[in-house]
Amino acid sequence: MTRYVIVGAGAVGGMIGGRLAQAEIDTAWVARGEHGRALRDRGLTLMTPEGTETLRAPVWLDPSDADLRPDDVLVFATKTQHVAEALASWADVPVTGPDGTPATAGETLPALLSTNGVAAETMALRWFRRVYGVCVWAPTANLEPGVVVARFTPTSAVLHCSRVPATLTDDADSALLNRLRADWESARLDVPLPSDVMPWKYRKLISNLGNVVQALLGSQDADDVVEAARQEARQVFEDAGIVMVDDATEAAARASGPRSADVAGAPDELGGSTWQSLTKGRGNVETDFLNGEIVALAHQIGSEAPVNAALARWGRRAAADDVRPGDLSPDALRAGLPKPSGAAEPSGAALKDGCRRRRSTKS
Repeated sequence: MTRYVIVGAGAVGGMIGGRLAQAEIDTAWVARGEHGRALRDRGLTLMTPEGTETLRAPVWLDPSDADLRPDDVLVFATKTQHVAEALASWADVPVTGPDGTPATAGETLPALLSTNGVAAETMALRWFRRVYGVCVWAPTANLEPGVVVARFTPTSAVLHCSRVPATLTDDADSALLNRLRADWESARLDVPLPSDVMPWKYRKLISNLGNVVQALLGSQDADDVVEAARQEARQVFEDAGIVMVDDATEAAARASGPRSADVAGAPDELGGSTWQSLTKGRGNVETDFLNGEIVALAHQIGSEAPVNAALARWGRRAAADDVRPGDLSPDALRAGLPKPSGAAEPSGAALKDGCRRRRSTKS
């Protein structure tokens, strides 16, 4: 029987693992630190619009705790900036075959990348032979150890999935993906199976370019900044020949999917993954694999993406300086973005000054 090992059972991973446990589908959860210990000792408290339930599954705090089987599926759901470390640490974990033949996870087990951005799949191919991309639509949050909030209803996520690269797809991949879809849809997770998931992930990347703006500004708006970043990215995609799902197709898929709803007992203000990282003071954010991905693509074709480059710098410096959502004002953010005559560098001093002035107006 297939077991789904969730590597990074935080917001998205905890939601997937919790729904699987709720449906009595074999799963194991991997998490570190206080959150991992809370899962091990008290179970996962999964809060959804339908109610709150505490769920349990085997919890591994480290790859050395694992007892991998040949029918396991590894689901990597870490933040993208942590996925290379996770992949490397799991690739050589032993897997004992039914005949006692030793092997490794990278040689024998499928690796699903339930991550933002488009970089994780290429990273995974360094360590894993069979790699599958997952485009995650799931408003989830993990701000308290052992607690995950999932806002979609009646299902908790839409998870487009395919083999990467799609040209390698064979009968074994189709069998795995159809089994995954059957299992996960019985656990209230929608799993469309496009022929190639990467155009879906590139389209979602456009949406995620505003994550850093939300993280920096909190409830304040700077829609003009987000739109500038997205327009720049679309031009880079066009110049680089990147194919993504068109707006109409994505809009139709979202309209027919689950809707976001209130969750009793959950905080009213719950932002995206970058917002959560700054809120928890992690010291790092995904921005280099979101806005920074646009910069990388531009550099590969001899071009530039100054708006996204500036936002990536803001994200890095905010994480390093322990900035929290809402500490920065929209005007201070705009002041550090490119001007028609050239790009203004958002220095660490400028960030601190903008945050200082913002805090003084709130006090």
